[in-house]
Amino acid sequence: MTGGAAGQLCTALRDQRALLLFDTCEHLLDPVARLCEELLGSAPGVRALATSHEPLGIADERVHPVPPLDLPESTERAEESAAVRLFVARAERASPGFALAVEDREAVTAVCRRLDGLPLALELAATRVRALGVRELARRLDDRFRVLGRGHRTAPERQRTLRAVMAWSWDLLTDDERAVLRRLAVHRGDCTLEAAERVCSGEGVRRADVLDAVARLADRSLVVVEDGGSAPRYALLESVAAYGLERLAEAGETERVRRAHAEHHTALAEASEPGLRGHRQREWLFRLDAESGNLRSALEWAVDAGEADLALRLASSLGRYWVLRGRLREARRQLTRALGAGGGGGGGQGGAGSPARLRALAWLTGTGFLAPGFLGPGDQDPNEQLRTLLDAHARADDPEGAAHARLLCASAMLGAGDPIVSRRLAEEALTGFRELGDRWGIASTLVVRSEQRLVRGALARARTDAESAVNLFGELGDAAGGLSATRILGTLTEIGGDYDTARALHTEALRVAEDLDLWVAVSEQLSSLGRLSLLRRDFDTSAELHERALRIARERAHGAGAAFAENGLALADRRRGRLDSAEERMTRLVEWNSASGYLPGVALGKTELGFVAELRGDSGTARKLHAEGLVAARATGDPRAVALAREGLAGVAVLDGDAAGAARLLGTAAAERESAGAPLPEAERGDVDRISAAARDALGAQAYLREFAAGRQAAEVVRQD
Repeated sequence: MTGGAAGQLCTALRDQRALLLFDTCEHLLDPVARLCEELLGSAPGVRALATSHEPLGIADERVHPVPPLDLPESTERAEESAAVRLFVARAERASPGFALAVEDREAVTAVCRRLDGLPLALELAATRVRALGVRELARRLDDRFRVLGRGHRTAPERQRTLRAVMAWSWDLLTDDERAVLRRLAVHRGDCTLEAAERVCSGEGVRRADVLDAVARLADRSLVVVEDGGSAPRYALLESVAAYGLERLAEAGETERVRRAHAEHHTALAEASEPGLRGHRQREWLFRLDAESGNLRSALEWAVDAGEADLALRLASSLGRYWVLRGRLREARRQLTRALGAGGGGGGGQGGAGSPARLRALAWLTGTGFLAPGFLGPGDQDPNEQLRTLLDAHARADDPEGAAHARLLCASAMLGAGDPIVSRRLAEEALTGFRELGDRWGIASTLVVRSEQRLVRGALARARTDAESAVNLFGELGDAAGGLSATRILGTLTEIGGDYDTARALHTEALRVAEDLDLWVAVSEQLSSLGRLSLLRRDFDTSAELHERALRIARERAHGAGAAFAENGLALADRRRGRLDSAEERMTRLVEWNSASGYLPGVALGKTELGFVAELRGDSGTARKLHAEGLVAARATGDPRAVALAREGLAGVAVLDGDAAGAARLLGTAAAERESAGAPLPEAERGDVDRISAAARDALGAQAYLREFAAGRQAAEVVRQD
């Protein structure tokens, strides 16, 4: 509008009350802004409403963002979403007879989410339902610009295809804005300003100018600013990102920008390693959570590009994070891919003897012991990987790496593998960390050794190690490490019969696990609290806690946690007389523990199944199961497990009419428990009291005591270090 025309309009409206509408004016922002400013300054009764991709930027302007339509929270509640309702309404119009069927909800939900709830994109997608159906449409959205390449003939040209919609906005950008937008597209999900500055700068864009460009793109609704807690995060809608990636390829920048993205996130992962061991642990855990998509994308690019060193540095730096978060399947998959990047030959960067490769191999070996259920037919046996790892460290001059590798494998082998090798590795790791003065390594190894001693029944020494670890982790600020040591103290205290203190310790460990979102540990702590309720014969609370633990463990694919929870449910079932349920659960657990190589679980399971058979009066089956349990218990080296199997055999002896043999077995078991400093607490005496009462009734009190004493005297107790 010319100056004269604007003046005439101001004069005409000076004393009027009017609302002026400027619709879709992003391509005329400057003249519209000048006109509005002039009109509003000279005509106080006039108001202006402008729709645009960005604000006018004039005084007293009030901006009302128009967000995309709300997306479905779940497939089951899809119809509650405005995006779904619009898509369905337009699909019904474009494809007579279409109705949202139950079997199509998942596809419709995916379409609405992938198109970010953008009304025009949804309307374009709805026109394709007649030709493709909603499920095929959802599958083809990776090629969205081709699929949504035809709209209504009568629509404005810029609205006829999704590509035209994107191009309309693109053409309004400056060169800097276009460069920043196409480079932002390599991020998966969202990113920080720091990442944007690193990835988007260069080739004509100064680092200092990235923030202004991002802000202008946000004003144009091409960048979404999200609350990132301590700092905002920046994201692109999926269609904008897809268009940006096309433009990035056209500019010939894909490799350079993806490399910058991978290098930035590798540096971030490396910086997180010390952070995950200290006072900023919580901050780093949640920061890595937020960057999960970008970390995966960076690793995928490094592997596909054959950048072995970059891939190995990134994957090995994420090992502790993956384990803390219980993401063992992802850890194994990504570590395997990284180790296969670039062939892995030689001893240079990423080569066979490089520190990054050895660290990645250590994590892969450890996760093989931690999650044997995730091993595939093509995976190497973790014991063989361990030998390869130790041979490689013997040739490498890397004492710190060697100590960490031994710690990791010793820890992972607690639930599987050779316990003698595990103990040797722990002692070697502890020696290495003490020589290095590495307090975190010392604390972590003390936790492992404490657990090893707990399993073998060396309870006093286990407590000493756990208490030392708690103190060290407290000084270092590693809450997750302190949690693991506190859990062991809770278990030792429970064994000693002080259930109130044990509950306080396990409750504190649960609080820490929940604060850090360590859901694997949450599951384990709920099971520990459930066991304490079981010992108090509060079966309802015990079942509730174990069921919660089991649900969380299954959601996280945490086999050991699920086994721990189901073990508690099985024990409760037997104590409540639900023998069929107890047998079913324990049979599954024996199978799982046998496949995992976890002998303490096999010993307990066999013995519990033996008690079920004995309570049913089946002495033959009970004897066989208790004998198998005794073999497994002896292999663990835990006097308490051996004693439990003998107590089971005593029950079989009573069934067979050998009361004297039962008394002797009970005497031997009592001596074995005392040797470990863990006499049977009152709450756990149910089976022993039942069996000893039957033997005493058959023999008489004096004869029973005489046979019991003989069994104690005959006990061959091996005191554990």
